[in-house]
Amino acid sequence: MMARVIAQQFSQSWPQRVVVENKPGASGSIGSDLVAKSAADGYTLLMQGTQHAINLSLYKQLPYDTLRDFTPVAYIGATPFLLVVHPSVPANSVAELIAYIKARPGGANYGSSGVGGAAHLAGEIFKTVAGVQLTHIPYKGAAPAMADLLGGQVPIVFDPIPTSLAHVRAGKLKALGITSAQRSALVPEVPTVAESGLPGFAVSAWFGLYAPAATPRDIVDKLNADVNRVLLNPEVKERFATLGAESSPMAVDQFAAFLRAEVVRFAKAISDSGATAE
Repeated sequence: MMARVIAQQFSQSWPQRVVVENKPGASGSIGSDLVAKSAADGYTLLMQGTQHAINLSLYKQLPYDTLRDFTPVAYIGATPFLLVVHPSVPANSVAELIAYIKARPGGANYGSSGVGGAAHLAGEIFKTVAGVQLTHIPYKGAAPAMADLLGGQVPIVFDPIPTSLAHVRAGKLKALGITSAQRSALVPEVPTVAESGLPGFAVSAWFGLYAPAATPRDIVDKLNADVNRVLLNPEVKERFATLGAESSPMAVDQFAAFLRAEVVRFAKAISDSGATAE
């Protein structure tokens, strides 16, 4: 959906029509492989989420190298997670949740949309930083995880704002924290996990634009400038907000450094959790 918002803006300012082609499967690696092997002329680009940084460690064998076979073009934005719990959980803050988990023999369970996703690894990083025992319950998608959270079959989930906020507003779930570095304008009353006793904690599902590795730097710089101009458009910002996302323009080299740091960070989380897609 974010790609289509940007594509619409590009089609208004570029002489070419911009086509968004979905290539789902294997956590986005099928579409990524297609772009990695495309002509490096700036006409075929990849829009990928956090999985681009995760897949390098999650999969034992990828048909491409995340860092070697792509040129980072532009950082698009991020969607933080809400740390939501079932109303039966006797905690109304992150600190109380940590105390509750520590007091329970065997700790607690938490659900996510699947093994190796950003929501799963947010839970693993939380477990490590908070020093609690959490057992991951993977689901085949966010919808069944949310259904079981609402039904009380699983007590804790890290979930994107748009899909959980309505349930929080209706009193069906409790939002204890948000995983972004700063509070979100969508839920300003919800404190960050970092300010709730875990300084430095920040995990979001973020999105970026990439080109094949040999794409000339002048083309990459032009694409970066065009993307950043779109991201500053008030209409785009408003549309992103409805998706629970906040745009944050970066220069090419800044985004490349960010990607490398995320690859390292998620590699540790995957190693600590023992997660594998194979």
